[in-house]
Amino acid sequence: MGKSKGWMESEISKALTKWEKDFLGRGSVSVKTDILRDMIIVSLHGILTPAEYALCESKEGMLSVKRSRTSLVESGVDDLKEMIFEITGEKVKSFHTDLSTRTGERVIVFKLFNDLEKQLANGPSS
Repeated sequence: MGKSKGWMESEISKALTKWEKDFLGRGSVSVKTDILRDMIIVSLHGILTPAEYALCESKEGMLSVKRSRTSLVESGVDDLKEMIFEITGEKVKSFHTDLSTRTGERVIVFKLFNDLEKQLANGPSS
């Protein structure tokens, strides 16, 4: 394998930022990725536009923003799963995401079939 945990986390953050810009038309302000056991946890900050923050002042607007943003990300989930596979060599078992309309943060969790953190700690397999 030859890839470190830190390298993979950095590459996933970069790839997700590129995907956001290419697929959604704009990227988040910052992205942080952590590999933990059989999960890849990605925190994205600053993803909402000023117009979306204004919409979020009402409950209906907030639900609308959450629904539309979730639909957009879900429609690109196959690309995201492929991106994770290309960087880590691991297939994604499930995908989970949520968005805070108050802070403008999104959390994405990729659940893998195998414990990637343990594999990386044990070094390349023979």
